[in-house]
Amino acid sequence: MKTDLTDTTSSKINKALVLGRRAIGTPAVGMVLTLVIVTDEENAYDALKAANEASREHPSRTLVVIKRVSRSPRDRSQARLDAEVRLGADASTGETVVLRLYGEVVDHAQSVVLPLLLPDAPVVVWWPVNAPTDPANDPLGALAQRRVTDTYSAEQPIEELTARADTYTPGDTDLSWTRITPWRSMLAAALDQVVCEVTAAEVEGEEFNPSVELLAMWLTDRLKVPVRRTRSAGPGLTSVRMETDSGPIVLDRPDGSLATLSIQGQPDRAVALKRRETAELIAEELRRLDPDDTYATALRIGIGQLDERAAVTAPEPPVPADLSSEPAPSEPVSSDLAAEPVADSVPGSGQSAAPAAKPAAKKVPAKKAAAK
Repeated sequence: MKTDLTDTTSSKINKALVLGRRAIGTPAVGMVLTLVIVTDEENAYDALKAANEASREHPSRTLVVIKRVSRSPRDRSQARLDAEVRLGADASTGETVVLRLYGEVVDHAQSVVLPLLLPDAPVVVWWPVNAPTDPANDPLGALAQRRVTDTYSAEQPIEELTARADTYTPGDTDLSWTRITPWRSMLAAALDQVVCEVTAAEVEGEEFNPSVELLAMWLTDRLKVPVRRTRSAGPGLTSVRMETDSGPIVLDRPDGSLATLSIQGQPDRAVALKRRETAELIAEELRRLDPDDTYATALRIGIGQLDERAAVTAPEPPVPADLSSEPAPSEPVSSDLAAEPVADSVPGSGQSAAPAAKPAAKKVPAKKAAAK
């Protein structure tokens, strides 16, 4: 069931929700939380689709806040709120309200959302794209117990991850951290199978992927060993290698779906480690609404500290530089050798020009003899 409301108010939207529940025969409210999605028109469909799939596990009232851009000064001075209320099959197992904000009301989205929150229920705010620098101090983020961002969607993911560390507040989390949950579980289980001491580690993944950086920082924090971050063609995380006193432990996933776990002295094992969809990530984040202390400690390690340790424990990068510099002296040598015939062909003084003149003297009489 869908109800479109143009130039409306929050009270009219609440009334439409009550009438809609009565119309479909479910007057009681059986939802466990309110999920607020702050996005733009371009990404609203994908975000709402993921939220609807996650609501099968967590029935919720989903409020989609779309801040429309006003093109003229006159439009920016006029405040307007349009809403689309979805219930029943159109909203999966919960309720969905799509809010489109125009004009001055764009700067006061919290005033529109606050009357629509479920009473006595937790609030989660999710920014699929264009997350604020400090989510906890954002007007909408201040309403929530849990604030979810996604640094992978930012134009500069690594810089965005650094900003998350600087402004972290208990309750903040990021989908880039959620993506590495299976990796963290598998690596912890692998270390439980052997009695060893980890001396170093290496995390390999595609460039500009914040999940790779977070996994490396987590290993640095948990193992207290130097961790080197290397780049690959992807997709996403491709390999983690831990050096131990009893042999290496390697978790390798080259294709993004099936991984191989290798432990010294044990046969290799195939592990299902596929890349998960956004709906699975959101569903995982909604399972726990308390602050994630493990994420906070890993985030505080800092990318700069990770790079510093990598430079100390990775002598390989200088080696290719030295090897590449060896052919450089050989190029002038070859150019000097190639210049000798050129110098012989040019008339001039010196002993090196004499051998070149003799063949020329022999060729001239030969041509004259042929002419006679």
